[in-house]
Amino acid sequence: MSPRNSNGANQAGTVIAIVADVMAFILGLWILMYLLDANRANDLVQFVHDAANWLAGWSHDLFTFDEAWARVVAGYGLAAVVYLFVGHAIAHRMHRH
Repeated sequence: MSPRNSNGANQAGTVIAIVADVMAFILGLWILMYLLDANRANDLVQFVHDAANWLAGWSHDLFTFDEAWARVVAGYGLAAVVYLFVGHAIAHRMHRH
């Protein structure tokens, strides 16, 4: 592979890793805001909540714990871990080639 293509793959891998990090950060931020009982009328809190709901739509009600905080931590936390794992695995694979 030419150095030019390898550099492009490295840059693409870096972008994928950064996107995965940002997605996981948003999910982690929502978990923190939920646990700290952030004011949901605040625009920033509402934005983070909406973004986290969209990102974790597939895992939002996956667990049925009795406590609401446990459902939030497990559902959104699982999504964050999956995004980190998959995003960094793809980025690592791109860096190798």
